[in-house]
Amino acid sequence: MACLLVPAATTIVTTTLRQKFPAELRLDWLNIMLWGGVVMLIVDHVLSGEIIFMPPFFTAGIDKISAELLTVGLPMTLATVFVWAVMVLFSIKFKNKNGWVKLLKFVK
Repeated sequence: MACLLVPAATTIVTTTLRQKFPAELRLDWLNIMLWGGVVMLIVDHVLSGEIIFMPPFFTAGIDKISAELLTVGLPMTLATVFVWAVMVLFSIKFKNKNGWVKLLKFVK
């Protein structure tokens, strides 16, 4: 239903702040993953009739929406961010021998 709101909000924030992060973090990868997921979720929810094109847009009440945000939207977004983080770690590691050192210096 409304699980797409959490990754959509995350994507808006990461897209807005992408210039503040170093290029080594590959924030563009995260944005592509999140935007793709949001578009797919919108198409899925429109086809299943859970999103309509007139207010209030969602066919469920706020109690179901808030529960779905916490139980589906948040874990889905966290899983996507985790996969992105692993991808970044491996890209830094394989890019050069001192990749882990550079990453740890950035985290500190």
